[in-house]
Amino acid sequence: MMRNGLLILLLAPLLACMTPAERIEAAKAEVDHMIKLYGPACDKMGYTKDTDPWRDCILRMRAHDDENYRNRPVTTTCVGQRGFFNCTSF
Repeated sequence: MMRNGLLILLLAPLLACMTPAERIEAAKAEVDHMIKLYGPACDKMGYTKDTDPWRDCILRMRAHDDENYRNRPVTTTCVGQRGFFNCTSF
C-alpha cells in the first residue's frame, strides 16, 4: 500500500519527461504490478482468472487500498495574499 504511494511519487516527475510510448510502458508495468499484488487474492475468492469479474475484483481491491491511504490525516498550509494563494497539503 505504502509502496504504491511511493511508486507514484517517484514516477510522477518522470511522466513530464516521458514520451507517449514510455508512458504506455509505465501504465502496462503498473497494471502488471496490480495483477501480481491483487490477482492471487481474487483467485482465492473464487473469481476465474482473466475474466471481467476478476479484473473488476483487482480494481476494487486497488481502490480500497487507495481509499485507506487517503483516509490518513492531512495538513494544509496556505501562504499568500488576497486572491493569490499557494496551498500545500501533506
